[in-house]
Amino acid sequence: MKAFIGMGLLGSNFVKAMLQKGETLHVWNRTTEKATALEAYGAKAFDNVNQAVQDADVIHVTLKDDATVNEVLEKASEGFKLGATIIDHTTTSAKGAIERTASWKSKGFTYLHAPVFMGPQNAFESSGFMLVSGDQQAIEKMEAHLSKMTGKLLNFGPEEGKAAGIKLTGNLFLLSLTAGLSDALALAKAQGIKAEEILNLFSSWNPGAAAPARLKKISEGKFNEPSWELNMARKDAGLMLSAAKEAGASLAIIPAIANVMDQWIAKGHGSDDWSVIAKDSI
Repeated sequence: MKAFIGMGLLGSNFVKAMLQKGETLHVWNRTTEKATALEAYGAKAFDNVNQAVQDADVIHVTLKDDATVNEVLEKASEGFKLGATIIDHTTTSAKGAIERTASWKSKGFTYLHAPVFMGPQNAFESSGFMLVSGDQQAIEKMEAHLSKMTGKLLNFGPEEGKAAGIKLTGNLFLLSLTAGLSDALALAKAQGIKAEEILNLFSSWNPGAAAPARLKKISEGKFNEPSWELNMARKDAGLMLSAAKEAGASLAIIPAIANVMDQWIAKGHGSDDWSVIAKDSI
């Protein structure tokens, strides 16, 4: 029997998918109604988290943050079965994941941090990506079970907390991507261009497809082989800022990027590839 703590959009859809695969599940959520709603799908809901985890060999967790995970697991531990495995899908700090791994190990339990790049629909369809790192024996033991929950299970090796750090890094890119799209739409609007027209452009010209190659170029440090010189990129950034200013539009990230470009130009890198602005990050 397995238990699942945290019935938000992600957790509840994980539960529905697991029930469809024939799992027996106990569920708990601070807002009791979210847990009891899953009884219609075959789960058994509990008012108290320590009751929900009793007799569970595996306890899944999808909560808010480090503090919430620590608080809820501490309350739940009154009902933990000795030797139980805790699998935490919450996006947390790497430090928190490392500390919990050691803490629960000292108490006789396995804590495995397994964050995901999955939306609610992915959780229901068992698609997307799940990340793990740490004790390779523990991961091997749980691999078959975790693989059923996701399209791909990515193992980043024995270092505790690495999966947490990689998940945060990926989320940072998603935030930056959305902020970049916001700036693009704001600039388009300032020039009388409809969002649908930008979507049509991106449907044919997909700049996201270039991300792996761009990252490879940055990591290799080949900035003296420019495909777009920093001076020219800064010129374009200036055009963007001017067009937005004239229309009274607000840009979120381009002003910051232009500022970084100016710093690297001042260092003498104007003729290098514009990606040189990432040099200090590698």
